[in-house]
Amino acid sequence: MLRAARARRIAAATAFGGGGITLVGGGTLALLYLQVKLARRAVGVTEWQRPKVNGVYGDGPGTPLRMLMIGDSTAAGFAVPEAAQTPGVLLASGLAAAADRRVRLRCTASPGAASANLAAQIAHSGALDPASHYDVAVIFIGANDVIRRVRPNDAVAQLREATAALVEHGTAVVVATCPDLGTVRPIGWPLRSVARRASRQLAAAQTIAVTEAGGRTVSLSDLLADDFRSDPATMFGPDRFHPSARGYAQAASAVLPSACAALGLLPELDEAERTSGLLPVDQAAVMAADTPGTEVAPADPARGGGRGRARWTALVSLPFRGRERDPGPSGPTDGRSGGQVPDPRSDPDSAASPGDAGDGAAHAGVTAPTDTARHQGNHRDDTRRQTPGGSETGPTG
Repeated sequence: MLRAARARRIAAATAFGGGGITLVGGGTLALLYLQVKLARRAVGVTEWQRPKVNGVYGDGPGTPLRMLMIGDSTAAGFAVPEAAQTPGVLLASGLAAAADRRVRLRCTASPGAASANLAAQIAHSGALDPASHYDVAVIFIGANDVIRRVRPNDAVAQLREATAALVEHGTAVVVATCPDLGTVRPIGWPLRSVARRASRQLAAAQTIAVTEAGGRTVSLSDLLADDFRSDPATMFGPDRFHPSARGYAQAASAVLPSACAALGLLPELDEAERTSGLLPVDQAAVMAADTPGTEVAPADPARGGGRGRARWTALVSLPFRGRERDPGPSGPTDGRSGGQVPDPRSDPDSAASPGDAGDGAAHAGVTAPTDTARHQGNHRDDTRRQTPGGSETGPTG
């Protein structure tokens, strides 16, 4: 209950403009910052050629669903070489398969982005333009806020505002909350435990704020921890900070069910399932922060849901382990023949942007792209970036 109260405190401070709340003591954070600087030296510079990911995925009649991907390096899929490996493309392909409908993906995520960059990414996508509309927005955010010692009430307020703006514009929002930085090996003990505590507390506060703003969250928590310990060479990239293609795939597979639910593509829960899953939102937030893959979504308004601080209940879904299904063509298609879009640059809605990026993933409920598909949409933008987060030479917003 103490953790739930602390998460609520942080979230409440964002709603009322409170300041000065920190996740851990200032002296400890200074040590953490020093450790991160040492970790940066260990990680070094990663050369990355960003694949082009914007385009239309899947097959089916009718107007494509529109999906927006924003956030940090996880949303961008930092360091993976192929568009078909990125979480954005994997999610778009998975949604297309679930809906039997094409999905138009727009990604303005950027490595190094923190919550303060979300507003610029949304503006760059045109998501709030009067004539524009996205059906769903997926956000990965939080790690850089912890690394850069951003005040948690500031970070949560910025995420709340981004979520509320999108929801008000008719876009369903799914937020993958701050991952557990205690799994990152370049951050050594004992400061790794501080990173774990800070990231989990931020994740819980994010869950409360997003749920009250009308969105839903998915906990990444220590989603990759067990696999990292057993097979770090496979699950994490060469910098030992960002996930590998397989690691990104696991994150995408955790988020896909929530994105499907946000679009009404999953069966409705029966009355018993709905009732058993209701919890006060602050308790649900802490539970989700400790349970990777767990979703927290607004409850039925008749059961205490609704927008604003009056919300005290949320629906907690257990981690999803669905059967694998073929997401359809892994590369952009024109929706007619299943072939590639001749050139995404010819489509104003899928034009490359300074914030566009790809990322890697393939497995566990999201089928891996085929070798043929990996050659689709591989226009590249040479980018030299310092990791982890915050020191990129490329755009951060």
